Amino acid sequence: VDGTVQRYRAQRYYMLNKPMGVITASRDERHDTVLELFPAELRRGLFAVGRLDKDTEGLLLLTNDGPLAHRLLAPRHHVDKTYFVRVDGELDGADAAAFAAGMMLEDGLACLPAGLEVLEQPDTALVTLHEGKYHQIKRMLAARGKPVVYLKRLTMGPLMLDPVLERGEWRPLSAEEVAALRQA
Repeated sequence: VDGTVQRYRAQRYYMLNKPMGVITASRDERHDTVLELFPAELRRGLFAVGRLDKDTEGLLLLTNDGPLAHRLLAPRHHVDKTYFVRVDGELDGADAAAFAAGMMLEDGLACLPAGLEVLEQPDTALVTLHEGKYHQIKRMLAARGKPVVYLKRLTMGPLMLDPVLERGEWRPLSAEEVAALRQA
């Protein structure tokens, strides 16, 4: 088997600091995609583990390891994800309590309890989700009358966004990071 084919068969894991304006898709006719941030020779077989909205930035895992991706996203194994959020308004203890209790949104979406830690600036917080529903943080905070103006994923299970990665930059995961994800 030639080296090119073997390179694509090997399991590959990358951390990307996804910038705003780029969509989490393998291809799109109208928008730049996260895969386009990688050299062409690395793209084949890669896919994102989960999604980040076009206007959300931060940690995104890309791999060709389907079983690991499935395990990380499956509801019964779902790994916690932490986000930095900035809202239009001021967050307080009542917001943290509402998140901790779980929320039923107007459209009937039931959200499991989540963490909301208000930071020094009252318009910022760390939000930890134990599930991942469509626009969940934005919808939960909008229900509290505090729309999101900025959202960045910082962690996915044991994996933390590398602070040296600029927006749009990526790096391979270390063997230790891959092992930690497999344990998650």
